This record gives sequence, C-alpha cells and structure tokens, in this order.
Amino acid sequence: MIRLQKKHRFLLSILSGILLVVSFPYTGSLTPLVFVALVPLLLVESYITTKSYRSRKVFTHAYLTFFIYNVGSTWWVWNADAGGAVLAFLANSLLMSTVFYLFHLTKKYVGSKEGYLSLLIYWIGFEYLHYHWEASWTWLTLGNTFSIHPSWVQWYSYSGALGGSFWILCINLLIYRVYQNLWFKGESWRIQTPLLIMAGLFFVVPMTISLITYATYEEKNDPYEVVAIQPNIDPYNEKFLRPPMEQLRDMGELMLQKADSTTDLIVAPETAIYGSFDEKDFKRLMYYPYLTSIQDQTNNASICIGASTVRFFDKKHSRSSRLQSDGQYIEYYNTSIFLGKNGEPQFVHKSKLVPGVESIPFSDIFPFLEDVAIQNGGTSGTLGIEPHPKVFYDRDVKLAPVVCYESIYGGWVAGQCRNGAELIVISTNDGWWKDTPGYKQHCSFASLRAIENRRSIARSANTGTSCFVNQRGDILQPTDWWVKDVIKATLNLNSEPSFYTTYGDVLGRSLAFVAALLLLFTFVKRFKKFRTSS
Repeated sequence: MIRLQKKHRFLLSILSGILLVVSFPYTGSLTPLVFVALVPLLLVESYITTKSYRSRKVFTHAYLTFFIYNVGSTWWVWNADAGGAVLAFLANSLLMSTVFYLFHLTKKYVGSKEGYLSLLIYWIGFEYLHYHWEASWTWLTLGNTFSIHPSWVQWYSYSGALGGSFWILCINLLIYRVYQNLWFKGESWRIQTPLLIMAGLFFVVPMTISLITYATYEEKNDPYEVVAIQPNIDPYNEKFLRPPMEQLRDMGELMLQKADSTTDLIVAPETAIYGSFDEKDFKRLMYYPYLTSIQDQTNNASICIGASTVRFFDKKHSRSSRLQSDGQYIEYYNTSIFLGKNGEPQFVHKSKLVPGVESIPFSDIFPFLEDVAIQNGGTSGTLGIEPHPKVFYDRDVKLAPVVCYESIYGGWVAGQCRNGAELIVISTNDGWWKDTPGYKQHCSFASLRAIENRRSIARSANTGTSCFVNQRGDILQPTDWWVKDVIKATLNLNSEPSFYTTYGDVLGRSLAFVAALLLLFTFVKRFKKFRTSS
C-alpha cells in the first residue's frame, strides 16, 4: 500500500480542485478532465478512512478542493462586488465540502459500497435542493461543465443538467476504484479490466447516443423572425447616469438597423429602461409611444424589453413590500415588458434573483440583513417575484421571458415551456463582470436550456454576448465583447414538450428524497455504534 504523507494528501486535494477548474468552461475548457477531476480527492478520502484518521481531515481536504474550484471558476464575481464574491466562495465551498463529508460518514458507518452509492445520491440531491432555496448559487452545477459541447449532452432533454452531474460522478467513481485497487491493494492492471470496460461504456454509450441525436435532430419548420440588440452601455459609468429616454432612443436606432416589415419580434436587454416607474403609468410615460412608433415602422413587430418597475399596494403584499411614509407598500421589480401586436403591455417579473443584490437570503427572519444589500446600480434589496413561471402571449404565440440569472435554472425555464412557451427570450446585462470568463460561461448555459426543452433562444445582452441558439444548443451569430451590435435570425418555434419540459428534474427530486432517508439511516448507525463503543 502506498503511504500518503500529509503533504501528498494536500497536493492531491489541490490537484482535484485544479482539474475541476480547468475542465470548466472558459477557465480552461479542458472538458474531458472532469471525468477524473474527483479521483485524487477520493483517493485521499480512502486513505484517511483506511488509516482510521479523524473524519474532520476529510472535510479539510474536501474544503480545499472545492474552494479552489469555486475561486478558480468564478473569480470574476469579484469584479461586481468583492465582499459578495468572498462570501459566495466560502459558503458554496462549505456546502460542497459538507456533501462530500456526508458521503464519508455513510461509507464509514453504513458500509463501503453503500458509501460510494451515497456520493451519487447526496451530490445530485444537493444540486437539486441548491436550485430551490434562498441562498441558491448553482453556477457550478457539475452538469454545466458540458455547456460548450452541446453535441455531447443531447440527452439533457430527458435528464436536465443534473444528468450530466450524475454522468461525471459515475465515471469518476469507476476510475477511482481502478487506482484504489492499484495503489492501495497492490492489484495488477489486468485485474482492473472489468472496471475499465465499465468506465469506458459509461463514457461511450451516453456520448454515442448524444452524437447520433445531434446529427439526426431536425427542427419542425415554424419560422419566427427575431432581431436582438446589444447597445453596449457601460453599467458602471454610463448605464445609470445617462437619462433613460436618451438611452432608449439609441436602442431604437439600433433596432431599426435590422428590423423591418418581416420581423416578428425585437429583443432588448435587461433593465433597458431603468427608471423604476409604476407599471400602471407605463402607457402614460414617454417610453410607450416611442416603442409603439418602432412598431409602426416595422409592420407592428412585437417588442420584449427589460425595465425597472414598481407596484403599490394598500397592504403588505409579500416579503419584498416596503412601507412608505404615506402608509402604502411599494415593491420593486426587475421586469420584462412585452408589447405585442395589439400594443397592450404585459409585465413578467424576474423570479430567480441574484443573492446579495436582488434578494437578501433569510431577510424575512433577520430584517436587518436588508441594510447590507450589495449596490450594483439600480434597485437593491429584495425584489418582488412571480409566484410561478409565467409567459407572454402574442396572439397564437407564447414566449418565455428569462432575465439574466434565471437562465441557469433549468427547472424554472422548463416550467415556462410547460406553460406553453414556444420560444425562450433571454435578456441580460453581463457587463458587471467585465471581460472575463463570466459572461462567456453565462452565454454557454443557454445551450443547455435549448436542449432541455428543444426550444430556440434569442439572447440580448447589454454587453457580453448576444446571440441566437437553435434547438440542438448551437450558438449562432454570437456578438463580440464591448461592441454595439444588432443581429437578426429566423428561428423555429416549437410547442412540443420534451421529457424534461414535462417532468422536470425527476432525477434530482428522487435522489433528494432518498438522500434524506439515507442521511437519517447513517446517523442512526453512527448513534448505535457510539452507544456500543461507550
């Protein structure tokens, strides 16, 4: 058996972190390495267990691995807010390390085979639950690693991104068992043949199915012409300083460069109108007649545009309601506004909010936390949200408005498609992160939403990358960073639900439930062993 000194264990933990970073999109993009990234950390855990070292050593090494993963893959968050970035790095690393530690405890107190199975159960359960609580930060869901290779994961239309996480973990566990047998048990390579064949099949079969699906998938012909603009307004030095109407006119000129009588839809970015106006007053404000004039010049093309809006209530409407001096309550929203062919405005509010900026986790329990909201221009503090996924209606067409951070939530977008959306429209402002991997990663995640629901996507970014995405997940006509631009494409609508659209994260829901039972069983076994030994 190989003896791993303390320095060797730390070097292996560091190696796992580095492999996770360099396999992630645009912080290395060496995607195949993700299939072995956890092997060094698993070897460290095995050695600690074999030597009967204290379990907290496993947590220490896991924390090191996942801290490197978080910082190395999302360091660009620092450009938006240094304090928020540090908190995200520390907290998300803690959550991931805790999951790995629970796997170690199950392996220690329940059994080795059950323990390795528990890693799959706990991790997928964790990623699912991470989508559904207030401190959600799901950027580093393992399945997101394949966002730059849509041809590899066409089966996401069944499993969603969590299926990719499951795929990664399975292959890592199989390859780890090979090295464990070689290093710790002294077995020969020949004896590892069954494990190697199994690992190969786990890689080749899903990949082959995906590549065949990618090559043979054909979109149903249902053309819909879309124009997307990228106004390229500096979010730090210009966006919230220039008069909003002046900015809107600049955007209108951009729209008319490509929009014409054949255009069905024009898409503008998140908070294109930032003045926090009352939604009831929209038709009386100068923005409305200007936008309808654009429609008049384009044979009544529909317009989807982002805005900062408010609503007033006589009584507290939700946790985001704020009491005014006149006794009324006000709620602020990050809103998508839709002007259909009848000119009547529709409003849908962003509902998956950025923690620390648009939503202060647990502020309903600790109200003082609202005072530490991160200031990123516009409105800060907890914003109002929709109680369930909503879509826009334009005569016989339904559209899913997705604002910025919402586009990393596969289950939420699937809910919009389940409500009949035939096209996904993403509006975002990725300039906060500057010219870093952040905006590139964010854009690539749109490919996964397209595959999951078999929906085309139109994406308008203030700056970053504006583009179109077809139903196979291919990114089309991507714009360059920090460039004013406008793009036009004919996309195909699709109303047919995929398996994922219909059933959502079945894998995540199922394993989250099993994880709760397994965790309870583990602590019962631990308690019994403690009582026996004492």
